Amino acid sequence: MTLFSRIRGLPVVTLGEADELGVVRSLTIDVVSGLIGQVRLSPARGRKEFAIDWSAVHVIGPDAVLVRSGTALDTAPPPAPVDILGVRVLTEDGDERDTVRDIAFDPVTGRVEKMCTALGDIPGDRLVGLGDYALVVRTG
Repeated sequence: MTLFSRIRGLPVVTLGEADELGVVRSLTIDVVSGLIGQVRLSPARGRKEFAIDWSAVHVIGPDAVLVRSGTALDTAPPPAPVDILGVRVLTEDGDERDTVRDIAFDPVTGRVEKMCTALGDIPGDRLVGLGDYALVVRTG
């Protein structure tokens, strides 16, 4: 498992050319599948924020995230990314469960394993929805 807090701010570099594309800013999570869909980047040079599809990630190392050469960059205006760290966690019944302190995910598949909160970990398979206001999880 890898923690999002450990990759946030890491440079994203192409595998063949060693071009630095930017640094990891956030993750786009598909709560239905429980998978990371994209890695959102702050640009290395003068571009606006952009995204790389998770399938382009080759490996996550201790000092950088390596992506396949020729990776297609999503430069379309993205939906406003939700910075998952610090987001309120609510159950589908409306009970507050603290805030997200970190996300643990499988670095190969991108599967969200758990959301870490001060009140305990919430398994990734309990995700229901994510928006500006809160992360919603199944009760129980």
